[in-house]
Amino acid sequence: MQPDEEPIEQDEAPEAISETADVAVLFPETGMHLRMLEALLFAAAEPLDEGTLAARLPREADVPQLLVRLQSLYEPRGVNLVKVSGKWALRTASDLAFMLRKETVEQKRLSRAGIETLAIVAYHQPVTRAEIEDIRGVGVSKGTLDLLLEIGWVRPRGRRRTPGRPVTYGTTDAFLQHFGMDRLADLPGIEELKLAGLLDSAIPAGFGVPSPSDALAPDEDPLDEADAAELLAPLDED
Repeated sequence: MQPDEEPIEQDEAPEAISETADVAVLFPETGMHLRMLEALLFAAAEPLDEGTLAARLPREADVPQLLVRLQSLYEPRGVNLVKVSGKWALRTASDLAFMLRKETVEQKRLSRAGIETLAIVAYHQPVTRAEIEDIRGVGVSKGTLDLLLEIGWVRPRGRRRTPGRPVTYGTTDAFLQHFGMDRLADLPGIEELKLAGLLDSAIPAGFGVPSPSDALAPDEDPLDEADAAELLAPLDED
């Protein structure tokens, strides 16, 4: 070094450093855990729950905290980390969905009867075929429920403790994942339905939106494996 040269600061940090790199430098163990978590989610063919992720990561890894951290890192990016049906997955950012519309397979639209039946099952579950017909005011064809069962959005969930032991129906995790919801409580309420134009501004007195639940109702028994298999292949009349 020449006498008139300024010494170089070896420990001076770069002016710009990515947030991920910052974590890796300051907290090398946490940074590695984040990378491992990111790799698992990227390679997964379906959403993963926290238990599955924890089983693949080192025992000392704080999975809930890592997921929150990774979610914040991905928030401004083209791919986001989202929680659907209690599980985690990497999904295209919602504001960029238009770029992929031409790449997706066009799904067959549900009939009006199918949409109405799905809405009734979603909001009134557990619900029987007779109750669906009573709410709609018309009969429900076997094909309508069969289609919803085939798509995987509706499932037989139990039997009502009433004469005839009718089957009760509810929604599935696939239903929540398709519509981007984490739980049934995320279904739109009255105000959201009004804003979407699905309800009149003048609602009849006493009208309310039901509160669906995954838990068995007091008058509902769970299906055993044999009963469930019989109902799903193919669906029998109640």
